Amino acid sequence: MAKLKKRYVCQACGSVSSQWAGQCGDCGEWNQMVEDAGAVVTPFQARHNLQSGGRAIQLTGLNTDIALPERTSTGIAEFDRALGGGFVEGSATLIGGDPGIGKSTLLLQAAAKIASRGLSVAYVSGEEAADQVRLRARRLGLGKAPVMLAAATSVRDILTTLGEGAPPALLIIDSIQTMHSDLIEGAPGTVSQVRAASGELIRFAKERGTALVLVGHVTKDGSIAGPRVLEHMVDTVLAFEGERSHQYRILRAVKNRFGGTDEIGVFAMQTEGLEEVSNPSSLFLTSRNENVTGTVVFPALEGTRPVLIEVQALTVRLASGATPRRAVVGWDSGRLAMILAVLEARCGLSFSTCEVYLNIAGGYRVQDPAADLAVAAALVSALAERPIAADAVVFGEIALSGEVRPVAHGALRCREAAKLGFGRALAPAVQAKDKGGLQLAGFKSLGQCVDHLLGR
Repeated sequence: MAKLKKRYVCQACGSVSSQWAGQCGDCGEWNQMVEDAGAVVTPFQARHNLQSGGRAIQLTGLNTDIALPERTSTGIAEFDRALGGGFVEGSATLIGGDPGIGKSTLLLQAAAKIASRGLSVAYVSGEEAADQVRLRARRLGLGKAPVMLAAATSVRDILTTLGEGAPPALLIIDSIQTMHSDLIEGAPGTVSQVRAASGELIRFAKERGTALVLVGHVTKDGSIAGPRVLEHMVDTVLAFEGERSHQYRILRAVKNRFGGTDEIGVFAMQTEGLEEVSNPSSLFLTSRNENVTGTVVFPALEGTRPVLIEVQALTVRLASGATPRRAVVGWDSGRLAMILAVLEARCGLSFSTCEVYLNIAGGYRVQDPAADLAVAAALVSALAERPIAADAVVFGEIALSGEVRPVAHGALRCREAAKLGFGRALAPAVQAKDKGGLQLAGFKSLGQCVDHLLGR
C-alpha cells in the first residue's frame, strides 16, 4: 500500500524539513513552516532501482542543426531589447518588481500592440476586476485594443476556458501569487500553490505554443516572492527596477534561455503610460553649463548600451575630534571606503577630517567597476575645490596598489561620449588607443591622475 510522505516547507525561503518547527532553521523566520504533501512511495520504488523498466530516449548530437525560434515582437523596442527580440512561442516569462513600478502598465501596453496586429491575447487578472483593467486601458489610450480580459484565480477555470478554442498567442497572468490550484491544499500565494499553479500554466504554454507571462510579487529585499524553484521553471526572468520618486524605469533580464542577459530596456513614466527612452543618458545628465566642483561624467555600460551618468561628490570639513560621516546613494559603500583608503595611502590625500557624500544623479544604481576612477576624480575635485572640465568623461578601475586597470569596451564608451558633445576622456593608459573620437589622457596609476587633476 502506498505510503504518503509528509514534509514541511518554509513559506519565506522555501526550505524543506521532515518535521515541523516553530522557527525555520535556514532563514530564522517564525511560524512559516507549512505541511506539504510529498510524492507517494510505493513498495516497488522502495525495493528496486531505476536502472531498468523504463523506455529508451533518443539522444542527439550537440552539433545538430536547429532553426532559431520564432519571436513575436511586442511593438515596444525597449521591451524587445530586454527579451532578446520578442516573445518566443511556448515560452514562459516571469516579470517582477516593486508595487506600483509599472509592471501591469507595461504588459497592458505590450498586449494592446500585439492584439492590434491581429494576434489573440488573453489578460487574466487575479488582483483587479475586469472593469478596473478597462479603466486603466482607457487612461492609457488603449481602450479599443482587442485584448480579451478576465478576472479569475482558479487555474482549472482558466485552462478550461482557454482550451475550448484556439490557444492565444499571448497569455498574461497578473499575478501568479493570486492563482489557486485545486489539486493540492493551501491558500493562494503559498509555496506549494505557486509551484503547482505555475507548473500547470507552463505545461499549457509548452503544449499549445502560447507565450506565457507571469507577474510575480517581490519581497522586502527585492527578490521575487515564493519558491526559488519558480525562477528555474520559467524560461525568462525580468526585473523591473526603478524608484517611484524618479521618472525612469529599467527592465533588466536576469535569466533568458533564448537570449542574453546583458541588455536592458529603459522607460520613462509619463501620464500616458511608459514611454521608451532611446537615449538614456538624457535622463541621468544634468545641465552642464557651468563647471561645478565634485561633478564627473561617467560612461557606464549596460550590456552593449553605454549610458552617461553624473557622479556627484561633496566633502565637508569638520571640527577636530568629530566623527566624519560617509553617505552613498546609488553606489556600493564598501567600494567608496576602498577608494578613500587608496587615495590616502597611495596619493597622500586625507579625508579623515571630512564628511564624504557621494550621489549618482537621477537615482541610477551603478555596479560597473569602471566607475572607480570617476568616483576618485569627483572626490579629489570636491576636496581640492577644483572643477573638472565639463567636456570630459572619466572611467577606469582602481586596484588596491593604486594602479588604474583597463575596463571593457573603452572605445564604445568614448564613441557614445563623443556623440553627446564631449571632447576628452580620462582613462587607463593601456586604453589610450581606444579614443573613439575623443582626446584621451591615459594614466597608469591613480597618483598620476590626481596630479593631473590638481595641476601638479
